[in-house]
Amino acid sequence: MDYASSWDFTLANYDAVWAFMVQLGLLLLFLMLGNILRRIVPLFRKCLIPSALLGGALLLVVDIIAKQFGFTLVNNRLMQVITYHCLAIGFASMTLKTEKSTHKTNKAQVVEFGALQGGSYMLQAFVGLGITLLMFLFTKHGDKIISYICGLILPLAYGQGPGNALSWDINFTNTPATQFAGNGSFGLSLASIGFVVASVFGVLYINIYKKRGDLQVRNANTNSETNNQSNESGKEIPDNESVDKFTLQVGFVALAYALSFGFMCLLGKISNFTNSIAWGFNFLWASLAAMLIKFVVNQLRKRNIMERDYINNYQMDRISGFSFDLMIVAGVAAIEINDIKNYILPIVVLSVVGTVVTYIYIRLVAKECFKGFEHEFFLMSFGTMTGTASNGMILMKEIDPGLRTPTSSLYILSNFPAMVMIAPLLFLLSFAGKSPTNAIIAFVIFFVLWSAYTIYLFRRKIFKKRYKNTPEIVWKDEQ
Repeated sequence: MDYASSWDFTLANYDAVWAFMVQLGLLLLFLMLGNILRRIVPLFRKCLIPSALLGGALLLVVDIIAKQFGFTLVNNRLMQVITYHCLAIGFASMTLKTEKSTHKTNKAQVVEFGALQGGSYMLQAFVGLGITLLMFLFTKHGDKIISYICGLILPLAYGQGPGNALSWDINFTNTPATQFAGNGSFGLSLASIGFVVASVFGVLYINIYKKRGDLQVRNANTNSETNNQSNESGKEIPDNESVDKFTLQVGFVALAYALSFGFMCLLGKISNFTNSIAWGFNFLWASLAAMLIKFVVNQLRKRNIMERDYINNYQMDRISGFSFDLMIVAGVAAIEINDIKNYILPIVVLSVVGTVVTYIYIRLVAKECFKGFEHEFFLMSFGTMTGTASNGMILMKEIDPGLRTPTSSLYILSNFPAMVMIAPLLFLLSFAGKSPTNAIIAFVIFFVLWSAYTIYLFRRKIFKKRYKNTPEIVWKDEQ
């Protein structure tokens, strides 16, 4: 194609000029329609169903109807690309935030929060993998073989949302040994169900325990400062600077993603193994790059080389919120119904069993390790481990609107230990997909890791004699 003709801004060059903007416009339009739908239907509002999920579902339905008339509204490949990148952008912006704890936090509980996240991932991994390994054994001699590996997408869909579920769904689809053909839709379907689970079960939990009298909504702390100030420290660049403050925040996020892309390219060149783990973890490398940038900025500030605070937490929240909203809408809209027809049974079984075991596990840990704010902790953790951190925060704020408990502070501080404890799962994904034997080995490793994390979390109860003189950690609300 002649270069000049490719920039003829007419419908003849739709793919080159207009395709991305039209798809982006559809996402934003249906996101707003989802918000309207949530406002006018009380059930959706009471169940805390995210507007982005409603918007994505609405766009999916409209696209299915349009296809009946021979018209394709949604570009599935482009929607998948947006979902993939928005996950990393959201993680990078969340990591760039300055970690400010508003409560005195116990170091043991920080590690326990990380261990709880690691244990939940490992639980979902070995339960999900065990389910589909059994299904594979019973169907491998039949006409419709259920892939042994698809259960391993459960912790990615529930624990990390559409972006990573999509990425590894595609990865497994492109691995012939898995005999899997999810084409991204399997992972996106599980992730979408996870959002519904987080919202509906979270609201049911709140209402049930309120009626029992075991749960009370804490009063908002009127003395706490709001986190939506544009100049949090008084040392940030003013809004009337030559470069807009928000532009700088986007620049930091873009720099983090650029560094992560360079690292992924490097991993891709080293070996087949490093190439296999490089591209599916764009969100992880983006987070690590953001940590590096934040460290450099903090060092420059300490040495007075940089006089101003250039990173603004409130605006980073807006970037991550926008990214995750787009990710959810695009992820749901990208589901191809024909791709999941043969996987209805595993999707239903994984969703139900995954929800039950996650609920029970987090509930038991909350009662054991986080006395005094076990309900707030449960809602934050359950919402995060079935939906996203945003779901967890929304649920937690329903009973703690003023953030009086240390739940949110513990979540921020536990990011690093959680990342370390989740790492084995991430690095075994490619290994498990190479053969059923490898999947069984991974199953055993996940079970052993889950057992180790769980023993640590319940160590006081298990080793009663050793801990009999240790004071119990009970958080009390400071009035």
